[in-house]
Amino acid sequence: MSNYKTDQCRILHRGMEFHFVSYEGHIANPTRGETAAPAMWFLMRAGRRHAVMPHVVGQEDPVRDRQLADWLDANAFVPMAAPVPAPPRRGR
Repeated sequence: MSNYKTDQCRILHRGMEFHFVSYEGHIANPTRGETAAPAMWFLMRAGRRHAVMPHVVGQEDPVRDRQLADWLDANAFVPMAAPVPAPPRRGR
């Protein structure tokens, strides 16, 4: 039996709330074609989970929250493109 304790946190970032849940790692299972994976944080959205980063037991909450926010910036938000200047108008 495992001693792993699932963790949860909610982060308010860019005016939106995000829910993260940690899941226990697992060993490889070649029969099913699965590779080994460490304990991970997952973003929970619309009934699905998305792998984010390894779960570090004992990690300070502010450090974890900053890493999760950095992941959100890199993966959940579309970067703002520089505005394209309008072409010059031709006189008549």
